[in-house]
This record gives sequence, C-alpha cells and structure tokens, in this order.
Amino acid sequence: MTYTPPTWATFAAAAFVILTLVLSLYLLFEHLSAYKNPEEQKFLIGVILMVPTYGVESFVSLVYPSISVYLEILRDCYESFAMYCFGRYLVACLGGEEGTIVFLEREGRLNTKTPLLEHSSEKGTIKHVFPMNLFLKPWKIGGWVYHVIKIGIVQYMMIKSLTSILAVVLENFGVYCEGDFNFKCGYPYMAVVLNFSQSWALYCLIQFYAVTKKELIHIKPFAKFLMFKSIVFLTWWQGVGIALLSSLDLFSSVAQGLQFKSSVQDFIICIEHRWPLLL
Repeated sequence: MTYTPPTWATFAAAAFVILTLVLSLYLLFEHLSAYKNPEEQKFLIGVILMVPTYGVESFVSLVYPSISVYLEILRDCYESFAMYCFGRYLVACLGGEEGTIVFLEREGRLNTKTPLLEHSSEKGTIKHVFPMNLFLKPWKIGGWVYHVIKIGIVQYMMIKSLTSILAVVLENFGVYCEGDFNFKCGYPYMAVVLNFSQSWALYCLIQFYAVTKKELIHIKPFAKFLMFKSIVFLTWWQGVGIALLSSLDLFSSVAQGLQFKSSVQDFIICIEHRWPLLL
C-alpha cells in the first residue's frame, strides 16, 4: 500500500520550506552582492546552502517516504561538506591555515588564564572537563592542537559519508530498519558509531571555538557556531529521540498519523530549519 502523508502535514511543511527558500535566497544574495572576502564567504555560502538542502530533502522525503533513505545519503554527504566549509570558514577568518597555527602558537605562550566555556586555559593549555579528563591529558595550545581538532572534524566527515552509503546497501538487503532499535538490524549499531563520532567532532569544535572566540569576535562566532551545531548535531539527536520514543510507543495519536518515524523527523525539519538563518 502506497503511503501518503496527511494533507495538513504536506501543506504546513510546504509553507515552511518555501519560507526557508526565500530567506536562504535573500541571505545568499546579500553575500553575493557584497562578495569582498571570497576566501571567507565561499565557505560561509557552503554552510548557508545546508539549510535549504535540509528543507527540500525533508519535504521530498515526507511526500515520498519510500525513497527517503536514498535522499538522506545525498543530504548526509552535503552535511559532511558543510562541516568542512564551516571549519574552513573559521580558519579563513584567522588568516588561513598558516595564520591559524601562528595564532595558536602565540596563545600557547600566554601565561594568563582565559575562560573556555565551562573549562579554562591555564598557562597556554586546555584542561578537559569530566569525563574527558579521565583519559585525556591537558592539551598545550599550538599547532599540534590545530591538527588534532582538524582530524576530529575530518573523521566525522568520513564516517558520516561511509555510514550513509552503508545504510543504502543495508536498506537494499532489508536489514537497515531506519529508526528501529532492533539489534538484528544495522540502524542501532550505526547510531552508536555516529554518536561517538559526532560527540568527538563536537568536542573538537567547542575547543576550537573556545580558543579562538575572542580573535573571531568580529564575525559573531557564537551565533554561527550555534547555527551549525543546531543543524547538524541537534537534528541527528532529534531523529534518534523520535525513533526511541516510537519504539517505546510514546508518540501521540497525531504523530502516529504520520505512520513513518522518518516522516515525523522530516516534518519537524521542514518547520524548524528556517530559524538558523535568522542567527
């Protein structure tokens, strides 16, 4: 039996996606009309395009849930590219990779105490918070830290892309079971792997933001960091949460009317993904 989403869900999602596209086009036009810093703006544009990409993909998946897994691999691959763009944008604002390393080396020689969110940098080192401090020694700020953070972000890009491709392969064999915490399927195992990969990438991003936030104050780094974090990490956790609630039969009758757990996630994404553009 072919599944079609409720009419109210289709029209509501379409309205919000159209609004997202309008806001995205306006923001892109603003950047292109004042394209004075190409080394920075080209990467920022790559991040901005992630918002309409999520919106359009989620709407099509909502209307045609049978192909949602295949659309998600395209979305996930672009998500990996967007993370690369976000990291490169911050580095470009610091004067490129060489400028970033020089800045971190200079920070490493400081003997003052600088707050880093809920942890601190003392005598040019980063002290980790619990539970990271149980197995990580303090990091001395410098070129070495830059490469650790870079690898931390790149590993997520690679794992995200590989698991997306693996999901399509498993789906073709009928053993992926998206959103189903059945340990005879591939979804729960891939969710665990992505959880650790994402957590480490997010931790690395927080460290990089914390060390460079004063140097990047002119670009309002907190708003941009919050935007990217909400799109990538909170969206993924939202999907896992929806799948878990569905497995526990805790959905309301309205949510159950959407029939597919992935459709619930797609509908929510269509509604919420215009807000990051306003940051």
